[in-house]
Parts: sequence; structure tokens; C-alpha cells
Amino acid sequence: MNVLFPRDLKGFFKALAEPGARVLAGGTDLLVRLRANPQATANAPEGAGSATLVSLDRLAALRGIVEDSKAETRDAGPGNLHRTLRIGAATTHAELLAHPLVRARLPVLAQALAELGSPPIRNMATLGGNICTASPAGDSLPPLLVLGAEVELASAAGVRRMALAEFILGPGRTAFMPGEVLLAVHVPLPAVGCVQHFEKVGRRSALAVAVVSLAALVRLDRRGRIAEARLAWGSVAPTVWRCPEAEAALIGRTLSLTALSAAAAIVRARVQPIDDIRASAAYRREVAGNLLLRLAVL
Repeated sequence: MNVLFPRDLKGFFKALAEPGARVLAGGTDLLVRLRANPQATANAPEGAGSATLVSLDRLAALRGIVEDSKAETRDAGPGNLHRTLRIGAATTHAELLAHPLVRARLPVLAQALAELGSPPIRNMATLGGNICTASPAGDSLPPLLVLGAEVELASAAGVRRMALAEFILGPGRTAFMPGEVLLAVHVPLPAVGCVQHFEKVGRRSALAVAVVSLAALVRLDRRGRIAEARLAWGSVAPTVWRCPEAEAALIGRTLSLTALSAAAAIVRARVQPIDDIRASAAYRREVAGNLLLRLAVL
């Protein structure tokens, strides 16, 4: 298998235009697939044959974390319209966890990344890779969804942006156009004081694929009442799932066990998970509601 290391976007798009070319980011998902099936590549049909891998490792345009106080997103997040973080798609999870603004202003994302894999995996795996794999169990996806993240997509023809919620279409399916790459993720910085929380349940205490996960972003008003609630669950639907009815039920109430229990009942009635080798649908439904109750002790 041939691996190319372009140093600029022009070279990258030229390499990507080669027949059978596939993108290689951190490789923590792709290399496992290749070991299991040497003929398979990311986004390629089984048995499609060997392909050229185009590495993002030396593309400076896809790395780094920059605060942009002038950029606007279509969904700016609770209490903040103009300040965003632009995160290069090839930025690793370890680099994100070490960044002071991520830890201070995006704890819901930091909490999720801290539970994703092991230190060696976090040193290799990239935020863009976790997004483009488009797994319903992807740990970064529920936090990014409640934060109102947008993806920046580039091709030889130009650049476009769209909401993350619109980009992921289903398990392993995205809205990429031919010849596109994920260039960056734009994440609005929530207002200081918003309640942020991520938690997941797996079949073991570490290195676990989520059976159910929950990301929450809650903004309180001056009276301590809930002014806005964003809730997103992983591993309970083909894509990250939100429950607008449960979010609406919390508005105007305190972040109490009583209010959360009422919202949790709505979640259990609305969510439609499946049975698989990791958990039953009934278990996922119960846990999806129970994770919401954890917000009462924050």
C-alpha cells in the first residue's frame, strides 16, 4: 500500500484525485480495519482492493487551535455570538486536552476526550478523524453537537461550512462531496457559568466504547432558573440524538432532581435505541434517562 505525505493543500488535492485514494488522519480506526481486512480502506467497499493513503500528518493548515473573536457561526451557542475556537481537523485529542481554553471554556469536550481511548491513542487520534468516522458512539460528537459546532470543508474548488448536525448522516456516512477534506471545526465558546457535563457508560471502566453517553450544556438565568438546555446522547440512535421535548421541559425550572426526573421520563418515552452485542434496547433506554439525573449533583 502506498502512503503519500503532501505538505500543502494543493499537493493534497492532487494526491486525493488519484483513483482509490483515501485520507489517513491519526489512523487509530483505519489501521485497525486494515489489520482485520488488508483489502479494506476507510469509506471503501469491502474487497475494493489496495488503495493509496493520503496522510494529513504534514499539513500545517489542518492543525492548531486558534481563538477567533470576529468569526460568527450559524449556531453561536448559549450566551455568545462571536467568539469561537477554530480547531484544525488534524489536531490530536492530546493537543486539545492540553489547551487552556479547551479545558477552561469547553469542559464538556475535554471530559469526553479524556475518556476516549488511552494516552497513546489520544496522542495519535484526531478530532477530525473521530468526526469523519461518524460512529454513533463517537465520544466527541455529543459535546460538539451541544456546543453548536460547524465543520469547514475544503476541496480544490473552494471552502464551505455547515453545521455538524447536518454533516453526519448516519453510521459511517457524512455529507462529504467528492474530493473534499475536513479542514477545521469551529466551536462557539459558551458564556462563562454555563453548566457543562459529559458522561458515558460502557461495559468496562476504561478503554470502553460507549453503550450510552450524554453531553449537556445548560445556561442558567440570574435567578438560577434554566434559560436554555442542550442535551445530546450517543449510542442510542444512528446519529447523535437530541430530545427537544426534554430540553423544553427544563426551561424555567431549577436544575433539581425533580425537574430532571420529569425530563428523564420524557427521554425514556422518546428514545428508540436498538439491541446489539453491547447492550439491550431496554438497558440503553433506562440509562439514557438516568444519565440526565447526574446533572442534579453538579
